[in-house]
Amino acid sequence: MKVLIIGGGASGMMAALSARKEGAEVCILERQARVGRKLLATGNGRCNLSNTKLTMKNYHGQNAVFAQTALQTFDTKKTLTFFQSLGLITTVEPSGKVYPLSDQAGSVVDVLRLALEEMGVEVRTSFEVTALKRGKKGGFQVLSKEEALHADAVIICCGGMAGAKLGGTQSGYDLLKSQGHTITKLFPALVQVKTDTTFVKALKGVRADGSVLVERNGKILAENAGEIQFTDFGISGPTVFEISRIISTGKAPLTVHLNLLRHLSHEEVVSLLQSRKKAMPHQAMENFLTGILHNRLGRTLLRYAGFGFTEPISSLKPSDIKRIAHAIQDFSLSVVGTMGFDAAQVTAGGIRTEEFNPHTMESLLMPGLFAAGEVLDIDGDCGGYNLQWAWASGYLAGKAAARKVPASPKKNKK
Repeated sequence: MKVLIIGGGASGMMAALSARKEGAEVCILERQARVGRKLLATGNGRCNLSNTKLTMKNYHGQNAVFAQTALQTFDTKKTLTFFQSLGLITTVEPSGKVYPLSDQAGSVVDVLRLALEEMGVEVRTSFEVTALKRGKKGGFQVLSKEEALHADAVIICCGGMAGAKLGGTQSGYDLLKSQGHTITKLFPALVQVKTDTTFVKALKGVRADGSVLVERNGKILAENAGEIQFTDFGISGPTVFEISRIISTGKAPLTVHLNLLRHLSHEEVVSLLQSRKKAMPHQAMENFLTGILHNRLGRTLLRYAGFGFTEPISSLKPSDIKRIAHAIQDFSLSVVGTMGFDAAQVTAGGIRTEEFNPHTMESLLMPGLFAAGEVLDIDGDCGGYNLQWAWASGYLAGKAAARKVPASPKKNKK
């Protein structure tokens, strides 16, 4: 068996090792100058490679249950055992996130690269596939501008549209579409959110602990809590990334509501502010929230609540205190959109999973053709879930492709 894998990312490298272990002759075709380039950027360069608290609720798509077979067959425990066998030492955070002990994504890429070399997997970089055709005597012809390669089975692991600078591409969708597959609508996911900038522009670089609630016409669509990062165009950070899919795929008008003292009730915040007034009546208003929130954030919230900076704190009325408390716990921003595919970490949407066998990742339309990873209509939350899907789906695809008996064109037509 000759298995060609198009794409040398997480799912592609896993598929290659899986297929090679089954005895197949394997070659990875990667259009960039090196394999695993996008993997190097994951987890802010730390590579959050899995999560021990994974559930199917962490996955999305028109038919998210499709991912269940792969995720159960090659689960987090097997993933950690696999990487341990390659020499990678990992550590698990209380959140369930798994990282290499070195805290370097390069460690993950390096053990995979060395394993490919050790097992005799051919890797051809700077090889851009331009077309995929059925071979006249069975199998497939994989074409570039310079040459044509033959394969008994092909696995598409090109990833999605997200992160073009790191290798995001539409080529996987195009190749599968040429073989009769269909694509759902694509959206950027795990991405920064753009909002009205009237108040956030002054907060660029500020980080705060808080909760985020996404609402449309009074209906709550999503909520999350943790670190929020303010930018000159809106909000960012892991907490925002996790709810960005709802924003990216949702219809306008959308509003995000930030609670920046989420561990306190409204009454407790009012009491806190009343105590502040008594303790510092002669100070100017610009110092009213000093020590409670980041200085720039505190001043912005006072401005958002309609207050200036020069009047004395003693001038605050009980109704003013309540208004400031409300501003702190419901800092509302109108959503403009997201930063798009170039800034996104993952693509929501992809090739319809109904067209594939969930036990093998093989196409139901074209025997011998497989797909794995982000190119399919499966995406996960922030926290190692997308890489776990890449490992699991790549493992199944590689194993099944290596065991596939090539069917002749004549048999395919029946």
